[in-house]
Amino acid sequence: MSLDVVDLRSFYAAPLGRIAHRYVARTLREWWPNTTGMAVMGLGYAVPYLGQFRDEAVRVIGLMPAEQGVLHWPGTDVTSTALVEPASLPLPDGCIDRLVVVHLLEVAEHPREVLDEIWRVLAPGGRMIVVAPNRRGWWARVDTTPFGFGQPFSKSQLNTLLRDTLFSPERFGEALYVPPLRFRSVWRLAAMFEACGCWLGLPGAGLHVVEASKQLYRPIPLRKTAKRGIPKLDPVLAPVAGRLARRSQPSGRDGSIARRTGSIERQQR
Repeated sequence: MSLDVVDLRSFYAAPLGRIAHRYVARTLREWWPNTTGMAVMGLGYAVPYLGQFRDEAVRVIGLMPAEQGVLHWPGTDVTSTALVEPASLPLPDGCIDRLVVVHLLEVAEHPREVLDEIWRVLAPGGRMIVVAPNRRGWWARVDTTPFGFGQPFSKSQLNTLLRDTLFSPERFGEALYVPPLRFRSVWRLAAMFEACGCWLGLPGAGLHVVEASKQLYRPIPLRKTAKRGIPKLDPVLAPVAGRLARRSQPSGRDGSIARRTGSIERQQR
């Protein structure tokens, strides 16, 4: 199930969207305090979180899935967004240093193919931050926010998915302990919910925030290597009489000795 760009824009203009933006953007800034001279890219609907990197990064772009739609950003005459197919990005290999993935993996039909393509465009030593709904959190259980659509993840599922696609998870974080309720009293207590949840390490946060680095070498399974060392044998369906007879005859030096012994015995007779 794909998200619509108009609904996403409306969500981030509402109070709950501003709360989500505040705490996710704060985590991104803490983990990436300096992106000077780097190429930063957002995939999915990541433009609300890319503005903080525009003053220092050499290039900041936002790529959005074709099913979702594209939004003009950052609002100047020149746009920094484009409509793409996430599993086939129009970028050369190793051209991106930092990549933010938001509102994508949970609604992607083939998330492994998307991550394979992200691995291709990331530079050696590049890093990626994935923001995905937590299957144990409240935000994934209601459809009043974009995080309630698609397939939520557990921490172990995200870890396995990243490792299977040649990424090394470096650190895990959580955000949005505040309930996704449309009450002003809840919005006013958002800072308290977030501080208590982070300090106590409570389960049930709305989002997983994961930073992963690109593995430079593809591992070779030991089982395949062992198979290569075993010589290939041609199958024999039935024994051949001539072959067995030839094998039963002595050969080499032992065969010549046997023939001499037999001739000597005949002469003595």
